[in-house]
Amino acid sequence: MSSENEAGRGVWDVVVVGAGPGGASAARAAAETGRRVLLLEKAELPRYKTCGGGIIGPSRDALPPGFELPLRERVHAVTFSLNGRLARTRRSKRMLFGLVNRPEFDQRLVEAAVKAGAALRTGATVTRVEQHGPAVPDRRTVAVVLAGGETLLARAVVGADGSASRIGAHVGVRLDQVDLGLESEIPVPPEVAGDWAGRVLIDWGPLPGSYGWVFPKGDTLTVGVISARGEGAATKRYLEDFVARLGLAGFEPSVSSGHLTRCRTDDSPLSRGRVLVCGDAAGLLEPWTREGISFALRSGRLAGQWAVRIAEANDAVDARRQALNYTFAIKSGLGVEMGVGRRLLSVFAQRPRLLHTALVGFRPAWTAFAQITRGSTTLAGIVRTHPVARRTLSALDRAGRPEQDEAPKTEDRPGA
Repeated sequence: MSSENEAGRGVWDVVVVGAGPGGASAARAAAETGRRVLLLEKAELPRYKTCGGGIIGPSRDALPPGFELPLRERVHAVTFSLNGRLARTRRSKRMLFGLVNRPEFDQRLVEAAVKAGAALRTGATVTRVEQHGPAVPDRRTVAVVLAGGETLLARAVVGADGSASRIGAHVGVRLDQVDLGLESEIPVPPEVAGDWAGRVLIDWGPLPGSYGWVFPKGDTLTVGVISARGEGAATKRYLEDFVARLGLAGFEPSVSSGHLTRCRTDDSPLSRGRVLVCGDAAGLLEPWTREGISFALRSGRLAGQWAVRIAEANDAVDARRQALNYTFAIKSGLGVEMGVGRRLLSVFAQRPRLLHTALVGFRPAWTAFAQITRGSTTLAGIVRTHPVARRTLSALDRAGRPEQDEAPKTEDRPGA
């Protein structure tokens, strides 16, 4: 399918590869400047995506003006448990975050990009990009080669083609954390759905750095777990045990899927020549929670804006300057958040009981969680502006030893 018309053929100002949240945001940001933008997607839309679908404050704040979120649930309560034990529910009068189905959410983001002026082409698989060679007419042009051999030309390219990105490979993205997420969409009867209305469950899992979740979306529960890659069998057992423990094993999932999430190294490149990467393709996500939607939306918007500047660059020096500006914008914002997330993941992997105890029994920790999910602050912001948080995290960094804590004094009841 294609909304590309004859007037849009020739050399595009910006070609965006991948129509997820990052790609749609990049295409919209570039198209809003009046440039000729083409958004490519290999699948037909809407398409399923393995994802919890949590829309936290930073995601909401990065959406287009007037964007109507297709919320399936508004979350006001979180139940925390430690591998099925020591469960405690914390509640908030204000909404903490919303839950969406990714096919609907992604489709609306694409529609916003098209409304801004981007052309959309689905069923288009990009096999590679070339910045030199016979397919490239000059140094201001990038060739985007599709399966079947068709070549499109652009002044700038944004790679937003997911965690196994071909564009990321071209740029040379390097990764230092790869995790396996497993997830099931489980239709449930009204009486079960009612038990979960307005509440999510977060379970700190049995494997280092692992956790599970239940996200209610009307008559369906999204149930998943995530852990470091290389523990596939144990991760699958965790999901099976988790589902059984919740009393959901008797319900047949409508979808069961898996997905690898990948975090970039600190020095991983975000550009090469006239090609930028954003979102999962760049390895941009929060290392502790592996939350990626807000990182995709925010990095996508920046990539679209800087891609326009690269498209306008008349030579390689100017293009490089604009690409470096994009890199600085990412590192000074999302990169700082990732750094704090890495430290928290390290602490969590060694001392999950400590973090569980803090969230369920220490009001400032719960307040910080609520503020982050609402978007009034970030992990990096809390560490930067709260001396106690900064000192506590530094002390935990130095400790770096397996937990020997006593069990927290919290109520012990099932997560559901």
